[in-house]
Amino acid sequence: MKAAPFAYERPADLRAAIALMAEAGESTKIMAGGQSLGPMLNFRLVQPELIIDISGLAELKQAERRGDELVIGACVTHSDIEDGRIPDVTRGAMQRVASAIAYRAVRNRGTIGGSLSHADPAADWVSALPALGAKVTLRSAHGVRDLAVEDFIAGALESVLQAGEIVEAVRVPVMRASARWGYVKACRKPGEFAHAIAAVMIDPELGTTRVVIGAIEAAPIFLVDAAELFGGRITHNFRQQFDAHAADALLAQAGMTSPADRHIHVTVLRRAIDEAAA
Repeated sequence: MKAAPFAYERPADLRAAIALMAEAGESTKIMAGGQSLGPMLNFRLVQPELIIDISGLAELKQAERRGDELVIGACVTHSDIEDGRIPDVTRGAMQRVASAIAYRAVRNRGTIGGSLSHADPAADWVSALPALGAKVTLRSAHGVRDLAVEDFIAGALESVLQAGEIVEAVRVPVMRASARWGYVKACRKPGEFAHAIAAVMIDPELGTTRVVIGAIEAAPIFLVDAAELFGGRITHNFRQQFDAHAADALLAQAGMTSPADRHIHVTVLRRAIDEAAA
């Protein structure tokens, strides 16, 4: 099967892209790397009247540190992050996440903004960025708004992007020296989408946590205060304090009815915590 016919525009700059989107209406799709949109077009899961190709927009390919955060353009690729072509404020955490995304060919084309916009529950950035405390900048003809990534992802394949709005950048805060990071996913074989993801950032000095449980066929479960999983308080002994029964109860309360599925997710979460403690 091939894609249904559509019009195609390749604007010269971001301003022109925003203007096109404002004029085009809702039957429009943005193409960045095309690694998700391409297959959807070929299977006719989406049939837009117009595709706006933003892959050539230089404004969206930049990344720079501004104060205590890294601002990453939406068209920065996974391989740009993997290969260290952008500044690193996460002590290698983002590089490790990027290097495990699908296959190298996909990483060469796929973009961080495109991945977030697609909002696949099993996509790596959808789970990793909330744990890192990242925000997303959205732009339209009406202006700019900033959202925490966990507020941007509304559900499975669903974000809060409005008509005429585009992901412009992702903003990642500098990771504290005392913070500990863990990211683990379970795949049936390398390169496939995950069927369980856990991302954790734990700071024993501050007694804070950010825990994300992803690949759950919905928006990831995000806990900005996960002390309940560690006996009520975060200390340097958090690895031994982790309570698997509390994690299982949390998943059951979130609607995961299968004990086998809960066991896989709890196991992946434990491994991410072990990685953070290592």
